[in-house]
Order: sequence, then C-alpha cells, then structure tokens
Amino acid sequence: MRKDILIVAFIALLIAVVISGTKIQSVEEYYLTHIDDITEDSETVFISIDARAALDNWDDLESELQSEKYVPKDGMILEETEYVLRPKDTVFDILQRTTRHHQIHMEYQGANENIYNSVYIQGINQLYEFSAGPLSGWMYAVNGEFPDHGVGKYTLEDGDVIEFKYTTDLGRDVQDN
Repeated sequence: MRKDILIVAFIALLIAVVISGTKIQSVEEYYLTHIDDITEDSETVFISIDARAALDNWDDLESELQSEKYVPKDGMILEETEYVLRPKDTVFDILQRTTRHHQIHMEYQGANENIYNSVYIQGINQLYEFSAGPLSGWMYAVNGEFPDHGVGKYTLEDGDVIEFKYTTDLGRDVQDN
C-alpha cells in the first residue's frame, strides 16, 4: 500500500514537472511566434511573393495547381509586407518568418544539402521548380536587383525590399516586372 502511494505521488510529480515546463500554444500563437512588433526604433524590411508569371503561362502549369488556392487571380501570394529586421537577418530568415506568420507553404533545401552551400527555395504555396515547365522556379530580388548568391547568404539592411518571383522562363519573364 505504501509503495502504491509513493508510485502515484511520483507519477503526479512527474506530470506536474512536464506540464509546468511545457508551453502549450494555440495554432494562432504558434504562427505568431518570432514576429516582432514594429516600433519607431525598429529597422525594417519589406517582402512580397509574386506568382504573376504563372498566370501568364497558365496552360503550362500543372493541372492540380490551376486554382486560386495556389495562384491568386492577381498572381500575388503576398502583397508587400513590412517586418522587423534583426541583426544579421538574411533573406531566408525573413522569408521563413513571413511564410510561417501568414501560413504560406514553403519548402527549401538546406545549405548543407547542395553544392552551392546555400539555402535553395524549392517551393512556395505549392508552386515548385518545374511546376510550370522546365524553366520555372523561384527567384528573388533585393531592391530590384537579382543577387548572384543564395537566400541564406544575403544579409539584409534597413529598408531593403525583397521580392520573391515565380519565373517560367529562367527569369527572363520577371526581370523587368
């Protein structure tokens, strides 16, 4: 009997420790994690996600992706949105926070998984490389320029404007948009 009481007390103590040390979040709280409030002193950047090129090549898009769920009527998955810039933030850091906050699907290949030693964006909002033909995929620009290195290596500065653009022609169709 005494042994049973000790076992029950131990289990109750264990449960109390686990519960007190575990932060239980709602789905909304999870997606808001790591989003900073913008103040007067905040350094900020802007980001947008544009899939208008997929609209222009609708017939080349995989049939299961021919839906407003994946490519909105205006082609904009995310209009320009402002985020707090933290020290040493890269384009990838901002993209990750943005897609998490807005619950937009994003898949990437880590820097240690490719020969370029940089993060590679495979898909956003279910649009992947080759989803709209052999020359399609995601590109990014900062302040209107398309960098020659990956998203994980581009460190941002206050006021930078990041644009993720889905291309269907190796970037020729989005260079001037």
